[in-house]
Amino acid sequence: MAKEPVRVLVTGAAGQIGYALVPMIARGVMLGADQPVILHMLDIPPAAEALNGVKMELVDAAFPLLKGVVATTDVVEACTGVNVAVMVGGFPRKEGMERKDVMTKNVSIYKSQASALEKHAAANCKVLVVANPANTNALILKEFAPSIPEKNITCLTRLDHNRALGQISERLNVQVCDVKNAIIWGNHSSSQYPDVNHATVKTPAGEKPVRELVKDDEWLNAEFITTVQQRGAAIIKARKLSSALSAASAACDHIRDWVLGTPEGTWVSMGVYSDGSYNVPAGLIYSFPVTCCNGDWKIVQGLKIDDFSRKKLDATAEELSEEKALAYSCLS
Repeated sequence: MAKEPVRVLVTGAAGQIGYALVPMIARGVMLGADQPVILHMLDIPPAAEALNGVKMELVDAAFPLLKGVVATTDVVEACTGVNVAVMVGGFPRKEGMERKDVMTKNVSIYKSQASALEKHAAANCKVLVVANPANTNALILKEFAPSIPEKNITCLTRLDHNRALGQISERLNVQVCDVKNAIIWGNHSSSQYPDVNHATVKTPAGEKPVRELVKDDEWLNAEFITTVQQRGAAIIKARKLSSALSAASAACDHIRDWVLGTPEGTWVSMGVYSDGSYNVPAGLIYSFPVTCCNGDWKIVQGLKIDDFSRKKLDATAEELSEEKALAYSCLS
């Protein structure tokens, strides 16, 4: 029997990431090749015409799984009945702006969208925040949508996770699908900690630790980390535009694994509400290694954290605590 369509909201849908993301969702990349979808696309009034152009293209693409499109600048209409919300829209930092200015703008955007989701989204709606500062935007959204379970509000660090897998695959000249269990700890910012201490590669002789195969701790503890941390800036330098295709693909990966589950023995990185695991302060949205099953995520427990890693985990937690304080000061 045919499945009921799932309603998926994409905010900032006329923007770069939105434009890359909506065809992926309509093609079944996010929720599976047998799952019909109805797309809800939201953007700001100045982008209304461009948004309508995206809707026209979705119609023209004749996606078999796409059962309807709502394109609107009205936040209530956009949020009504949605099962999955991908929050791509946000206020980007412009030259000369202080972090607090950007935070103030985003706090007001996420406050209004949180209220609309809380009142109008479907029960058990899953929320993924992509717009930066993603972790703190997600925290603000949680604050103003108290009836949405905290486990249902997440932020995107899968892009960083995929970047880490990509760097290892390039370094070892292996298929990226054979590399697994890297971890992104902390903030989706340049303080994040890409950790390969538990990562493995599938080889003809079985699974081998990444460190054993790379045989270059200096590279893994320095250049590898900074390459992943600063990859977004490198792409802006090369394209004169920020990552869109890879961000959209990572958003699909994040939701797909959350909804459909992670493969046995594999974990992924998700920005989730900290419960104090690994001595990370509770009450932050922090990236952890997680496994997913039956639509729920669970933090992987019991991983050994060496002294080098401990310092990195603490430094990114400190940055997130500062961001949280700054965001809350914008509320007063």
